Amino acid sequence: MNTSSSFFVTGTDTEIGKTLVSGALILKLREQNKHVVGFKPVVAGTYLEANGKLLNEDLETLRIASHLSPEELNLCPYVLDTPAAPHIAAAQLGLQLNLATIIKAYELIRAQAESVVVEGAGGFLIPLNTTEDLSDFAAQINLPVILVVGMRLGCINHALLTVEAIESRKLKIAGWIANSLSSKMDLLEDNIQALQTRIHAPFLGLIPTLPSEIEKPNNAPYTLAALQFAAEHIQLPS
Repeated sequence: MNTSSSFFVTGTDTEIGKTLVSGALILKLREQNKHVVGFKPVVAGTYLEANGKLLNEDLETLRIASHLSPEELNLCPYVLDTPAAPHIAAAQLGLQLNLATIIKAYELIRAQAESVVVEGAGGFLIPLNTTEDLSDFAAQINLPVILVVGMRLGCINHALLTVEAIESRKLKIAGWIANSLSSKMDLLEDNIQALQTRIHAPFLGLIPTLPSEIEKPNNAPYTLAALQFAAEHIQLPS
C-alpha cells in the first residue's frame, strides 16, 4: 500500500461532512488511476433497505466511491444499529469495542488496496472503550490526517482543539477542508481566514452547500453526483 496517498479523515464533530470528504478524496485518488478503498473503524446507526437489509449510510457511501459491489469487502469491523457514541451503542449490546480487532480489519483492507482512505467516527477523541479512543487507532496506523471543519458557529475553537490533539500525538496533518453545512455560515470567509492563520497545514478547499438536487436523502448514502461535486472543490495534499 502507498501510505503517501492514504489518509485518515477526522472532523471537528459528528455530522460535519467526514463521509462526503472521504468519498470525494477516494474519487480524486481514483482519477490518478489508484486502486483506493475506504475504511471505517466503527459505525453506529443503520437503516432498513427496501430488500430488508440493514445498511449504514457512511459505509455505503464509501462503497460507492470505492467502486465496490455490494459486500465485496468488509469495510468496517463494527456495525452498530443505534445512532449513538459507538462505545455506548456497543455497551447496550453487551459488546466492548476492541482496538486490536479494528487494526486487524484495517490491515486486511490495506493488503488489498493501493491506497486507503480511513474515515473516523464522530470526533478525533471519541471513546472506543474505557481505556482507548479513536486517536489511539489513528496513532497506530500513523496515516497523514485530513481535518474536516464543519463551518458553523463555534468551529474555530473546535478546529483548533482538534489540531492540538492531533499534533500532540505526533501525527502529520496533511491539510484541512472547510465544509459548508445545510446553510451558509455568516461571515464564512472571515472564519476561514481565521483558521488559515492558525492551522499550520495546507487549506485544501471549501465545499459549498450541496445543491438541493444532490442533497443526501435520509436513510441513504451520498450519491455519486454529490461526491463528484465535493471533489471538484477540494484538492489532494501535495
